[in-house]
Amino acid sequence: MNPRMEFVPRKNRRFRLPLRRFTGNRNVKDRLFCYIFEHDREALLQLYNALNHTDYQDSQALQIVTLDNVVYMSMKNDVAFLLAGALNLYEHQSTFCPNLPLRFLLYIAAEYEGLVARMKANIYGQTLIPLPAPQCVVFYNGDDEMPDEQYLHLADAFPNAKGAPCLELTVRMLNINYGHNSQLTAGCRRLEEYSLFVDCIKAYRKNGSSAVQAIENAVVYCIDHGIMEDILLPFRAEVTKMLLTEYNEKKYMRMFRKEAREEGLKEGLKEGRTLGLQEGLQQGLQQGQNRLLSTMLQNGASPEYLSKMTGLSLSEIETLPQTKNKKHVSSQKPSRKRKKRPARR
Repeated sequence: MNPRMEFVPRKNRRFRLPLRRFTGNRNVKDRLFCYIFEHDREALLQLYNALNHTDYQDSQALQIVTLDNVVYMSMKNDVAFLLAGALNLYEHQSTFCPNLPLRFLLYIAAEYEGLVARMKANIYGQTLIPLPAPQCVVFYNGDDEMPDEQYLHLADAFPNAKGAPCLELTVRMLNINYGHNSQLTAGCRRLEEYSLFVDCIKAYRKNGSSAVQAIENAVVYCIDHGIMEDILLPFRAEVTKMLLTEYNEKKYMRMFRKEAREEGLKEGLKEGRTLGLQEGLQQGLQQGQNRLLSTMLQNGASPEYLSKMTGLSLSEIETLPQTKNKKHVSSQKPSRKRKKRPARR
């Protein structure tokens, strides 16, 4: 097998060296988007400024408060930080989920719980506890057609609510696929590079490359063109692992939805057969009962007696179908008269 080759910049490309075997870091996050903006405060501050049309310069003012699924069992959001009196929660999605407001509600509750514990505040006291206002944003880069910007509301999850619900939460969803929200991506260089990188992977996938080969080709292309070169060169194995994890997650979610639909169809057919059998048995019993009562009426039983024995009303018994008595035809053949023979002389 030929050794894999390491990328060398054009100005130093006199020869190629065998690629060093980077070992994937097990502690690294599964999503590249989270890894980029949690480890680059300048990029995160730039993204915040581009979203809110502000001009903050001190990245150290950012306080990362992203939930850890080790502390909060099965509870992990992508990026959360405090800045300028606001709790900013950023989520990256490659598939559309209408339950995002509910998920953000749970994230915010967990964040406030931790914040109150750190403040050592008494929620039962008479002093009002000041809380940072939440700002919930979703960055979408899936394959489905989505508008540049839309808003999801928690109130949509209350279809039977009478009047305005006392609880509301709004999520801002932005399409960051390449070619969408160009003003936003232009204000954050790292977001623009990430959008280009993902678009490059999708292009290789459309040309028939496997997920692994598409990621490898996109990494080489982006390094060659100076796109996220500072991340892709030293963390090439980690980036590949994160992206493959995300692709596998999407694959398994599609399989799960397919299995759920098939299971629902089977359950529906089973329930339909059960209901049909029950209705058939009930109808058969009813027909047998009606036939028996009709026979008893024909044999001289009074409607009052049958009503007392069965619990049916007289009107129900009188409407029972009654068959007419069949005439019995004798099977004996009519006798023929014999002709008298003349007497012999």
